[in-house]
Formats: sequence, structure tokens, C-alpha cells
Amino acid sequence: MDLYEYEARDLLAGHGVPVARGAVAATPAEAEAVTRGIGGPVVVKAQVKTGGRGKAGGVRMATTPAEARAHATAILGMDIKGHHVHRVLVAAAAEIQQEFYVSFLLDRAERRFLALASAEGGMEIEELSRERPDALAKVAIDPATGVDADVARAIVAAARLPESAAGVLVKLWDAFVSADATLVEVNPLAQLADGSIVALDGKITLDGNAGFRHPDHAAFAADPGRDPREVEAEAKGLNYVKLDGQVGVIGNGAGLVMSTLDVVAEAGRRHGGVAPANFLDIGGGANAQVMADGLGIIIDDPAVRSVFVNVFGGITACDQVASGIVDALRILGPDASKPLVVRLDGNNVDAGRAILAEAAHPLVTMIDTMDAAADRAADLANAGA
Repeated sequence: MDLYEYEARDLLAGHGVPVARGAVAATPAEAEAVTRGIGGPVVVKAQVKTGGRGKAGGVRMATTPAEARAHATAILGMDIKGHHVHRVLVAAAAEIQQEFYVSFLLDRAERRFLALASAEGGMEIEELSRERPDALAKVAIDPATGVDADVARAIVAAARLPESAAGVLVKLWDAFVSADATLVEVNPLAQLADGSIVALDGKITLDGNAGFRHPDHAAFAADPGRDPREVEAEAKGLNYVKLDGQVGVIGNGAGLVMSTLDVVAEAGRRHGGVAPANFLDIGGGANAQVMADGLGIIIDDPAVRSVFVNVFGGITACDQVASGIVDALRILGPDASKPLVVRLDGNNVDAGRAILAEAAHPLVTMIDTMDAAADRAADLANAGA
């Protein structure tokens, strides 16, 4: 689970990491009040879980409370890469002498933790690692040892950071471990004019599998910026992620769904530029209610013009899936108003296709191969524009 910047800031501050003074605001009046309390210049920052805020106009300087109010009025409600701004962080402006980058992350490939650090902060780390890889220090962290003072000094030396940053790294590591995070990133970690080290931005990803150890983390899930369909799908036990396209996608198994997204995207380039509208994995239990829940969520999306159901029968056989589709369309009734392209393969595929053929639902088209089915779904979505 990714945190908003203000949530990451508060979590880091709770572990002793120095952060800029400030508070989150949901209205222009609140932003004005926070600025008045700070008593000096501030930065008004859109709170969205994506990058590119500055380029989109979501980060603005203000020298007076009235100016902060005006900036908050302009930023609140903005759409930044499909993310709507519901809150802003109003933080005291800092007199920055130098910017650094530092992060701790879980290195799954090597089954260890990894520290990334650079004396060149403030820019996208992906860009830095690509253009100047020598400027990014990578230090493996032994899980049994963690980051103590000696390890922190080694990271600082490798990245050519000020020695005074070592103490902050120890506190960042404490936050990383204590919160069961898979990523803690600060960019920039800044040295101010007075020599102090302060985290001016923060990005944290928490391990959802460790949620049972952190009942307080439940508050992070109460996210007004989250797509309501994602919330509904989670409540129904479905793995759903909203995307920006027009072809709804349903599959059983994350790997199959990911492959389906790629095939639909490729087909969309041949049919008017349409693209996948979502990721939806119904898992192994594709019964009628599960299928109805999945179809209902996708069909409710006004951006969706067609739906591609791509199922490989394994534990759940194709005849069960086919029966689920037929029953789901019956359950949805008039609400099932968008064309479905269905591709079945695997266990009991002939029986599954026979069930769909006998039902002869006017919205359902059966196609045998994934490529051809994706092509047809993209064509239908383009035609429905």
C-alpha cells in the first residue's frame, strides 16, 4: 500500500526523522490557516500517489496566507495523471543548500534489503540511474544486522553524502523496519543553510501482508482519492485496478490477466487507439456471483465500451465458467448492456463453449484464440466510440 506524502511525512517524523513543519489541508481555508500558523513562506503540494506533480502545476510557492489559499483553490480538484487532488500538504519553505537522494527497499531478486543513495537528489531516480549510474550508490543490507551507525556511515561514504546524514539514515531504517515497509524513499533529503539535514519529501510503501501487526495502518486505507470501483471490488474479494482505456478485461489468474492487457493494448493500436480499461482477476472460483460481481463493476464504468473475458480452465473448469457467465448476465439483466467477447480454453472447454452457444446471449461473442478475441474486443470498443 502506497502512502500519500503527508502520511509518509508523519510516519517518518514519528521515528525521529527531521521533517519540515506543516500540515495537510482539505480546503483553501485550511491551507490559509496552516500558512498563518507557520508564519512564513510555504510550499503548497498536491497529495496524489503519482509523480509529475510539479510539471502539472501541483506544487506552488506561497509567501502569504492569502496566496496559499489561492494556490490551494487552484490545486484542489486537479487531475494529475488520472489522480484527483483531494488534499494539499502545506509545508514551511526551506533554504536548501544541497539536495540528496536516499531510499531503503526490499530487493526481492537477491532476498535482501538494499540502500540506494546519491549526492544528486531532487531528480527522478530512474533518470539518474539511466543517465549517470555512477552517481547512485547501491549498498546491500544484511537483514540480520540492519542499518546501525557503522552501516549508515558506509552508505554515506559510498554516496558522498555529508557525515551528518548518517544519523538520519539510522532513523529512516528504523521507520522502514518498524512499519514493515517495502520502500522508504526521501527525495530530496536536504542540507539546509544552517547545516541541518531534513527530509523534504517522502514516499513509503507498506507491506499489506503485515497489516495484522499494524491495526493503525487501517487508517491509511480510508482514501478519498481511491477509485470507488476499486473499493467495491476489494469488498467483494476481487483483484481490480482501474486503468484509462475502453476495453474491460476479466481473467482468472494474475499472469493471464497481465498477458491479456498486453494483447489488448497491441490490438488497440490497430483499432483507433483503444486500450485496457482495467485489471480484474477473478481467481479460481469463477462462479455465477463472482462473475456477476466482476461484470457489474466493469460494466458500471462509463469508459468501458466492450468487455473481454479471457479464461483458462484449470481448477475451475470452463463449463463452470461458462455457466457463471450465463448466470451473471441473467443476474445483471438490463444492466448488462455492453458486448462481451469470451475466450475459453483448457479443462472442459468444449462443454463450456456448448453452454454459451446454447444460451445464445446477444451480447456474447465466442472466439477461440486470445489474439483474435482481443482484436474483436478492441474493434467493438472502437466502434462504440
